[in-house]
Amino acid sequence: MAECPPMNDITQLHLHVGQEVGVSPWFQVGQERIDRFASAIVDPQWIHIDPERARRESPYGGTVAHGFLTLSLLSHLLESTVDVSRMKMGVNYGLNRVRFTDAVPAGSRIRARFVLSKFEHIRGGNQLTWGVTVEREGSGKPVCVAEWLTRQYG
Repeated sequence: MAECPPMNDITQLHLHVGQEVGVSPWFQVGQERIDRFASAIVDPQWIHIDPERARRESPYGGTVAHGFLTLSLLSHLLESTVDVSRMKMGVNYGLNRVRFTDAVPAGSRIRARFVLSKFEHIRGGNQLTWGVTVEREGSGKPVCVAEWLTRQYG
């Protein structure tokens, strides 16, 4: 699929339904971020926060990010890809489908590809349905595939 030029105006998104709107810059998911996320969501599972045990016992050879950490980074990855400065407010509206298809080892770099699947006018704004594929650098397999709904106002 051909990439369209970088999106610099969120008000023009409706013209790009069915197209890849952009690819985010690479983003490193380090152990410190994983540890802070584990603390925030009260999920201290050793596969995420114990590098020594994960090195010995995990099938991944080390710690890995929570799938929900990867998912929670979608907002940042989208904002680093599409200029949202002309939007007063954006909200996550939900997900129709999510699959965590591969692990994100600590220290990995990820990026997201955003396809605008649907653009709908709603009262006071717009609802966007995104097809998102999160890739890990050096891997041919995506780490997360999602259908994500956002709303923009303003």
